[in-house]
Amino acid sequence: MSAAGRLAGARVLVVDDDADIRAAMGLALRAEGAVTDEVADGSVAMHHLRSETPDAVVLDLMLPGQSGFTVLERCRTAAPNAPVVMVTANRGTRHAELARSLGAAAYLVKPVPLATLVDAVAKAVGR
Repeated sequence: MSAAGRLAGARVLVVDDDADIRAAMGLALRAEGAVTDEVADGSVAMHHLRSETPDAVVLDLMLPGQSGFTVLERCRTAAPNAPVVMVTANRGTRHAELARSLGAAAYLVKPVPLATLVDAVAKAVGR
């Protein structure tokens, strides 16, 4: 499979309150063929999850509106088939364990190389 088509057609919701990080993640995912929706707020993310059906979610932990943990927990009901890749600056093992117990497919600590993020999303969606 070519690198450009690795995520071809996959719809990915990117949730991060840092505009530069959000833009970089979106660009990397789109370069692999994904279609992205990018939002900066947990409440807006929940709106998207209820109105769209993403194939995967890239989710920051610390967000305005609703925390990443709240979004992760509610995502299991709103979009039960969408794997969630948590991306956070929080290095705590308790947070990583909680994220996994709530169903996160991966827990990546910032700064995350974009290739690592793409790999995690591709693995989460089975590509």
